[in-house]
Amino acid sequence: MSTGVSGVQPAGHVLRSDPPYQAFLLLRTVFTVAPVLFGLDKFANLLTDWPGYLAPWVDGIVPGSAQQAMYAVGVVEVVAGVVVALAPRFGGLLVAAWLAGIIVNLLTIPGFYDVALRDFGLLVAAVALARLAVRYPRRGKA
Repeated sequence: MSTGVSGVQPAGHVLRSDPPYQAFLLLRTVFTVAPVLFGLDKFANLLTDWPGYLAPWVDGIVPGSAQQAMYAVGVVEVVAGVVVALAPRFGGLLVAAWLAGIIVNLLTIPGFYDVALRDFGLLVAAVALARLAVRYPRRGKA
């Protein structure tokens, strides 16, 4: 790797070799791609029967069928993934809040506690993304 006239490496190289920056990029990528893919699958039900993950009390208060509720969930998840891509500081918190709602829903369905625990781990990772985004603002912004 060549260095500049002053012997200092370019900023991009320094960032790419910085472990916290690598963690930021990894979390940003995962929390962009996963919500978009899972959101799109709410329309196809290829991975699972998504309406089965909707607590009966939630199904009772949202208009329409459980599948129609999953369509709305899918739209929100796709939007959340796009927000993470564009504004990870805000998007990480948005995903964390969304996961908190999912956890509440899952804790009220017997037999879904393991999924709720997994989603809690994802919530913590989404908050970590938001915190790391403070350190790595978009180029040109301080």
